[in-house]
Amino acid sequence: MSLEILEGFRKAIELILSGDPTVVDITLRSISVSGMATLLSALWGLPTGIIVGLSDFKGKPFLKGFFNALLGIPTVTLGLILYLFFSRTGPLGFFHLLYSPIAIMLGEAVLVSPIMVSLVINAVESVDPEIRDLARTLGASEAQASLAVLKESMGSVSLAFTASFNRAIAELGVALMLGGNIRGVTRVLTTTVALETTRGELVLGIALSIILLLIVLAVSVTANILRGRRIWASR
Repeated sequence: MSLEILEGFRKAIELILSGDPTVVDITLRSISVSGMATLLSALWGLPTGIIVGLSDFKGKPFLKGFFNALLGIPTVTLGLILYLFFSRTGPLGFFHLLYSPIAIMLGEAVLVSPIMVSLVINAVESVDPEIRDLARTLGASEAQASLAVLKESMGSVSLAFTASFNRAIAELGVALMLGGNIRGVTRVLTTTVALETTRGELVLGIALSIILLLIVLAVSVTANILRGRRIWASR
């Protein structure tokens, strides 16, 4: 059994190094869909996190707890909810988005939004309040003072983008239920690994799993290096 696994890994490496068109197509689609989902979640997650982090209101602990609770939402549950919305008889059915890369992108964006919001809130709250007060003292508007706080927290905010992207590209339930795993259209890394494993085609599954791990590691390491350089430059 161990020899079969090693042989599978050997063939998987050969498949990756050969630049197999199927592997390249699936990998590029996964990166583009998850990357766009991360950017889309930032459109509403970044301002929401900044506003909540800088504000002081009665229901703030509850709101923060709500976003933290959403971090653990089962992906199949979210996938089912969005499926009902995007299906032909659903309220968004007239857009005909189901079983398309856009549906996966929107689903992943919703999935990672709590991560984006929660980490941005923590990043903003970790900044010394005196920085915002100092900006106001120097004549900055409320928006400019908020930007000053955001600038100081960029190192931590970058972690929100990293965690969101890694969560999106490693997700299975939403991608499978909204994309349908259609060959050449919506097939991504995670859905292909699941499919090939059930078929017993372990070589392609191992190859794509290796690529998935390498992408996650590369994004995380790059983000940490850039964050370290930023901290070093600010000293």
